[in-house]
Amino acid sequence: LISNYRKGKSNMITGLMFRDAVISAANNISNNRQSVDELNVFPVPDGDTGTNMSMTISNASKAMAAIADDATVADVSKAMASALLRGARGNSGVILSLIFRGFSNGMKGLENADGKDIANAFELGVNSAYKAVMKPTEGTILTVVREAAEAVKDSGETDAVEVWNKVCQAAAESLERTPELLPVLKQAGVVDAGGQGFLLILKGMQSVFADGTIIPAADAENNQSSENKEENAKAELKYIYSSSFTILKGKKPSNPARLRAYLESIGDNIKVNEEESAIKVSVDSNEPGNVIQAALKYGELTKIKVKNLRQDSDSADSEDDSEAAPTKEYGFVAVAAGDGINELFKELGVDIVVSGGQTMNPSTDDILNAIKQVPAKTVFVLPNNKNIIMAAEQTVPLSKKKVKVLQTKTIPQGISAMVAFDETLDSKTNLMNMMKGIESVGTAQVTFAARDSSMADQKIKQGQILGMENGKITVVADDMNFVAYKVTKHLSKRSTSTITILYGEDVTEQQANELKASLEAKLNNAEIMVINGGQPVYYYIISVE
Repeated sequence: LISNYRKGKSNMITGLMFRDAVISAANNISNNRQSVDELNVFPVPDGDTGTNMSMTISNASKAMAAIADDATVADVSKAMASALLRGARGNSGVILSLIFRGFSNGMKGLENADGKDIANAFELGVNSAYKAVMKPTEGTILTVVREAAEAVKDSGETDAVEVWNKVCQAAAESLERTPELLPVLKQAGVVDAGGQGFLLILKGMQSVFADGTIIPAADAENNQSSENKEENAKAELKYIYSSSFTILKGKKPSNPARLRAYLESIGDNIKVNEEESAIKVSVDSNEPGNVIQAALKYGELTKIKVKNLRQDSDSADSEDDSEAAPTKEYGFVAVAAGDGINELFKELGVDIVVSGGQTMNPSTDDILNAIKQVPAKTVFVLPNNKNIIMAAEQTVPLSKKKVKVLQTKTIPQGISAMVAFDETLDSKTNLMNMMKGIESVGTAQVTFAARDSSMADQKIKQGQILGMENGKITVVADDMNFVAYKVTKHLSKRSTSTITILYGEDVTEQQANELKASLEAKLNNAEIMVINGGQPVYYYIISVE
């Protein structure tokens, strides 16, 4: 395989090699994503670093099916960067896409890349990632890629494979040092999850560059061979069928978050966008029949399309590129999960709610497609989760509309921002007022520990109830309502006038009302409301104003 890859180009990486390396990298992190997820030291259930990075680069791997054997390294790296950008999920996925966006800039105009080109591309990748992160944290993926790039900068080495080997070695050494830079890693006895994911991607690519071997996907007996032609590349797609349809809502309440969770278990490239009377869905899978059967539980289906991706690689990305013509000045997209919370946002004026949140981070493309459907000149986006903000921000240069992403990290912040909006005011004034609204609300959240962990001097066991105040874990106990009471009381002040309790799908109305009664006995000056949010993961999300 090596002789075929590098014949006449002994110190070069070709487009064919780079194409296969992307596939190998996606397989490598996908095979190991659970072990990367387990490195997360924060015990709250979230999107998980390994899963987000795997889903992000899998989008790029899928794009490689349309790349011919004679493509240049510039063409392949550009296609990779574009697919990573659109498929980016979570902060780790966005940072990964930024690294390779910069890397792609270093490949511009090149048919093949030598060692100096690779070293320069990594330096550009570092610059791209650091510029986009407002407050870079050392001891993370950023440190790993920076120190790896520094190891080959100005080395003068022309052999591209030798440079890549040195990058991998430096990245591994940097990863081992991350606990010395982040005390929380040292306390937990682990390395940084994002850095580990990045190293797995580098090593997946190294397998092709150095050994001519694509690391196979763990769930596939046959994977793409480096000697295969474009037709075989299409034949080895992980998911063969692209299904898209619209679910017409009936009288029964729907929970698109559960549908998304099911689709994620059998497919990829998933979009679940909820509107007032319909849910628009698309997914790539090997089980189109099961997809449709599952969707029928949520309502009548219309506009059903099923495409074979092997026969039409151009349809691999089944998104509708059309945009709704503006009929109003302002529009809104919010990310949320739970029927009650979705309805609340719509009552406040949100046009489209993208299904997602904790454990279900939507991609940049999911958010962008929602923006396209809003018939407004200016679209405000409310991510409502700190791990979704960066993905939302990537839509700004991709949209033809004016997009403004608010830094909402919680559902109460998103609600408060919407309450502060006044359609009679200009965009700048509204943005200021909405930001003030975000700052005026405190958020209490109650969930469970997804893994054993330790915070400061406290040991946390899997399954214990966690109480958070504005994102920080402050209470750990075994009783759900006790934890909710404590964190809400901590956030409340003499000036607190309103407390809104959003209870989740695993909480009964009686339990929520018992919490309300406990809080009323202590905080008799505040008006306390109880709403069935229906959200997964969080037993309670509580707004304190």
